[in-house]
Amino acid sequence: MALLELFLTCPKSLEGLLAQECEQLGAESVKESVAGVSCHATLETAYKLCLWSRLANRVLLRLHQGAAETADELYDTIQQVNWDEHMQSGGTLTVDFSGTNREIRNTHFAAQRVKDAIVDQLKDRTGFRHSVDKERPSMRVNVRLHHGEVVICLDLSGNSLHQRGYRLDGGLAPLKENLAAAILIRSGWPELAKKGAPLLDPMCGSGTLLIEAALIAMDQAPGLNRSHFGFFTWKQHDFDLWQEVEKEADIRAGLGRKRWQGLIYGYDVSNKALDAARKNIRRAGLDKTIHVTKKELAYFAQPTHAGVLEAGLVATNPPYGERISDMPSLIHLYRHLGERLKEAFPDWQVSVFTGNPDLCHKMGMRSHKQYAMFNGALPCKLLLFKVLPQVVRETGDDSPEKVAKPLQSTEDLIYDESDWSEGAVMFANRLRKNLKQLKKWLKKSGVQCYRAYDADIPEYSVAVDVYGDHLHVQEYAPPKTIDSSKAERRLMDVIQVLPAVFDMKPSNIHLKQRKRQAGTSQYEKLNRKEQMLTVQEGPCKILVNLDDYLDTGLFLDHRPIRSYIGEQSKDKRVLNLFCYTGTASVHAAVGGARSTVSVDMSKTYLNWAQQNMKLNGCAGPQHEFIQADCTQWLADNDRLFDLIFMDPPTFSNSKRMEGVFDVQRDHARMIRHAMRVLSPGGVLIFSNNLRSFKMDEGILEQYDVDDISKESIPTDFARNQRIHHCFEIRYFD
Repeated sequence: MALLELFLTCPKSLEGLLAQECEQLGAESVKESVAGVSCHATLETAYKLCLWSRLANRVLLRLHQGAAETADELYDTIQQVNWDEHMQSGGTLTVDFSGTNREIRNTHFAAQRVKDAIVDQLKDRTGFRHSVDKERPSMRVNVRLHHGEVVICLDLSGNSLHQRGYRLDGGLAPLKENLAAAILIRSGWPELAKKGAPLLDPMCGSGTLLIEAALIAMDQAPGLNRSHFGFFTWKQHDFDLWQEVEKEADIRAGLGRKRWQGLIYGYDVSNKALDAARKNIRRAGLDKTIHVTKKELAYFAQPTHAGVLEAGLVATNPPYGERISDMPSLIHLYRHLGERLKEAFPDWQVSVFTGNPDLCHKMGMRSHKQYAMFNGALPCKLLLFKVLPQVVRETGDDSPEKVAKPLQSTEDLIYDESDWSEGAVMFANRLRKNLKQLKKWLKKSGVQCYRAYDADIPEYSVAVDVYGDHLHVQEYAPPKTIDSSKAERRLMDVIQVLPAVFDMKPSNIHLKQRKRQAGTSQYEKLNRKEQMLTVQEGPCKILVNLDDYLDTGLFLDHRPIRSYIGEQSKDKRVLNLFCYTGTASVHAAVGGARSTVSVDMSKTYLNWAQQNMKLNGCAGPQHEFIQADCTQWLADNDRLFDLIFMDPPTFSNSKRMEGVFDVQRDHARMIRHAMRVLSPGGVLIFSNNLRSFKMDEGILEQYDVDDISKESIPTDFARNQRIHHCFEIRYFD
C-alpha cells in the first residue's frame, strides 16, 4: 500500500518532541516545520499516530496542492480532488480554512467557497447535496492558503487530539493535555516512571499533569478513552485494521496497569479544583492510581504513610498571575515552594512550568535546564531543578539529621534576607530609615494611613502607603528606556522586602501600576474584589478600597486640609466640589457643619461618599449628594455657602462633561464662579496637584489669596513639596 502523506499540528515549541514521537511510532521521512511535523506513514501508522500521540493536535492527510490566487481559482483547485473517494453517502462536512491574500481576505468566505466546491461536485456525481455539521461532521476538511497556493487535507483526528475524553472540568486555568504531556516528557518523567519513581504535584488544580503522568507511567495510549476519531466516518477507513491497533493498545494498557506500582499524588487548597480533579481522574479510570487531597503548600512534604520514598519528580504549574495585583501573594508562594522543596525533597527532580519565569527566582534554586514553551499564545518557560541536600546539623548524638520542619502557613512571618539582591537590601534600608524618621510623628499624631516611601530611590519607582495593617503599593510605569524584565525584577524585590520590613502578611499587600489617566479612566475598575476596608482618620471613619480602582478613595496628601475643614465647619454651609468619595464632606459633617453639598460626575464615587457619611452617623437631608459636571453646576447654582472646598483634576476629557477641562487654563473661571456663591466672610479652599501650577494674576488682584501649600503638606509627604498646591481665597475686607 502506498504511503500516506501526513502533517501533524502541535503547539509551538513542541515540534522537536513531536518529530521524535512520530519516528518512535513508525513514521518515515519526518520533517519539522512551524507548529507541526510532516511525515509519510502507512494507514496503520496513521491510526497509531491518532491513538498514541501525546503531543499532536491534529493528524492531517494531505490530498492535493494547487493554485488559489482568486476565489474562483480556489473553487477550481478544490474540485480537482475526487471527494467521492472520501465522503460517505449522506455524510456531513465542515471546513477549517486559514490564510489570506490580496483577493481572498476573509477566511469565512473562503471556507464557504471550499464547501461549495465540494458539495457541488458531490451533487453532480451522486445527486445528493451534503450539509454542514460543525459539531461532528463525517468529513473535516483542512485548507491552508499560503503564497497563492492551497494545501488541501483531510482531518483524520476529528476533534483536537489533546481532548482525551477525560476532562470535562477544567478548573480555573487548565493546561491542555498535550502541553502537560510535553512538560512531563521534558522533565524526564518517562525514564523515571520506568524505575517506579513517585510523582507529586503540590498545586494540582484539575489534575491534568497527574493524569498525563499516569498514562505515561502505565503505557496507556492517550486516545484510548476517546469515543470518536475523524477517520471513523472516512470512506476509506479500514475497520479491521483499526481494531487490531486498538486491541494492541488495550493489551499494553492492561499490562502497564499491573506493572505500575509507583505513587502519583496531587495536592491543592481549592475544594473546587480538587472536585474537578477527582471527576477527571475517575473518568480516566485512574481513581485507584492517582491520589489527591487538600493540603496547603506550607505542609507540602513526602507522603508519610508511604515510608521513605525513592527520589522522584515534583512537577507543577503554579499560578503566575494575570494581574499585577496578584504579584504580592505569588512572590511569596514561589518563595515558600522553594523552601518546601529544599527542606523536604533532597535529591528529587523538580519541574516548574510558568508564564512568569522571574517568579521562579524567588524559589532560591538554580535551574539546570530551561525550555521555552507556549501555553496558547502566552510565552512560558519550563524550568528544571535538582534539589540539593540541605546542610546537615548535628543533633547531639552520633547521628546527624536533616532539618525539614513544615511551615505553619504560606504567609509565615519568617523572612530570610540572605537571598535578597543588593538592590532589595538597599530598598529595605531606605524603607526602614523612613519609618524610623516617621515614628515619633506617627505616635504623636495617631495617623493610621500614611505614605512610607515615594520613589526615594529612582530604580525602585513605587509609592508605598500604609492603611492600618495593609499596604497599598503603586508601581509607577517605567519609561520605555528601561528594560521591562529589569523593571519586573525590581518590582519583585519590592514585594519580597515589604512583608519583612512591615511584619505583614503578603495577602495584605495590594499592588497596582499607575499610568497617566484620561477621561473617565480613573473611575474604571482594575479588579472586582469589591472589598472595603474601614480606616480611621482623626475623628472620622473612612471606607477605602485597595484593589478595585487606581486610587483608594482617600488622598493621603490632603489629610491636613480635611482636618482643617473639619475644624472650620461648625455651623457652616459647606460645598465640596469634585468631592470624590466625600471624605472632606465627612470631616465637615463630623465637625458640626449645618449642611453639606457634595458634587461629582461619578455615580460610583457619590455612592461611596454616601456610605462614608452613613458610617459616621451623619446621614440626613442636610447632607446632599449631586451627580453633575461641577463646572456647569457651579455656573448655574445660586445658593450661598460659608466654606467651599474645590479640588479639581489636572485634566479631564470625560464624555460626561462639556468640552475639555484643564486646571491651569480654566481655574480662574471656576474660582470666580465659586466666589459668586461664597457668603460674606466665607472662605474658598482651592487645591490641585498640577506641579507647574501658577495662580492667575487676575485672581490674585481681585481676591485675598493666601498660598497655604507649605502648611498643607503633611510630614509623610515632606520630601515632595509639590505634591499639591493649596490656597485660601477670600474677599478683601
